[in-house]
Amino acid sequence: MRLVDSHCHFDRADSAYVNAALERARAAGLVHAVIVGQFQGPGDWGIALEVAAAHPEFLTATLGIHPHEAARATEADFEHLERTCARPEIHAVGEAGLDYYYEHSARDVQREVFRRQCALAKRLGKPLVVHVRESTKGGDAHPECEAILKEEGMSRGVIHCFTGDTEAARRYLDLGFLLSLSGVVTYKKTEALQDAVRFAPLERLMVETDSPYLAPIPYRGKKNEPSYVIETAKKVAELKGVTLERVAEVTTANAAALFGFTV
Repeated sequence: MRLVDSHCHFDRADSAYVNAALERARAAGLVHAVIVGQFQGPGDWGIALEVAAAHPEFLTATLGIHPHEAARATEADFEHLERTCARPEIHAVGEAGLDYYYEHSARDVQREVFRRQCALAKRLGKPLVVHVRESTKGGDAHPECEAILKEEGMSRGVIHCFTGDTEAARRYLDLGFLLSLSGVVTYKKTEALQDAVRFAPLERLMVETDSPYLAPIPYRGKKNEPSYVIETAKKVAELKGVTLERVAEVTTANAAALFGFTV
């Protein structure tokens, strides 16, 4: 059985344990992981790209400006993002998108920065990694995200950590996007998300950890890491009524095809 974690993070605070975490991932059956590089602040992009360069056989890198930090990005940062994403070792743009739950950046700024990264991905011919999270009141982020993707002509990418319902899943799938599922799908009171997983074709799904966040059951409350992605895959297998091996096979192939790596 071969698994891919399609979305994980390692930051400076994790540098001491990266090698051990990757060894545990390999021992758990992972053959690859997508490490997401994120803008931290003006001129600061964290360590993700350096970590990926140290493990090129196991890690594929992306780079983007998260909606939390959208208001802090300068023109120099956008120029750096474009130059860096043009490099062949960067396989996708993002994560980028809308976060109306925390709203660390104003919504109009989030939308503008999201559009700029859509355009960048399109210019470079690389997939887009999309973050979208509703406010506590719900109702706005998914329709606005879908509208921006449609208006920008985006059809290649992934809605990472998808937590929407069946209708949201249908809209993103109709655009051509894949859905990546995190440990949230293992939590209680996520019936709408679980129904969406049953609805979506396995050939359009991936699994992820979003580590160090959102550890799946039975690790909820602990620091997440790529090795735990197997628990999410198990839940997807249960919801789809197929074997874990089938979920691993298909989601691994989906991730390799989207991000352009070989396993």
